[in-house]
Amino acid sequence: MQAVEVKSFLEGKLPGIKVEVEGEGCNFQLNVISDELAALSPVKRQQQIYSHLNPWIADGSIHAVTMKFFSSAAWAERT
Repeated sequence: MQAVEVKSFLEGKLPGIKVEVEGEGCNFQLNVISDELAALSPVKRQQQIYSHLNPWIADGSIHAVTMKFFSSAAWAERT
C-alpha cells in the first residue's frame, strides 16, 4: 500500500478534507485537515477515519495508523 492510495481514498470518501500521509507499506501517519472533523471529539474523529480504513486493516494491507487532526487555520499556522 502506498501513501498516495490512502490519501486519494480518504479524500474521495470524506469530502472537504485534506489528508497528508507519511509512511508506506502497512504503517501510516495521517495529518487530517478538516474544520468539520476538528470540531468533533477525538474518538468521533478517529471513528470517521477508521470506518473507511477498516477493510484494509482487516485484510492486513494497513497494520498501524496514527492520526493528527487540524482545522484549516491550525494547519496554516503550522506550515
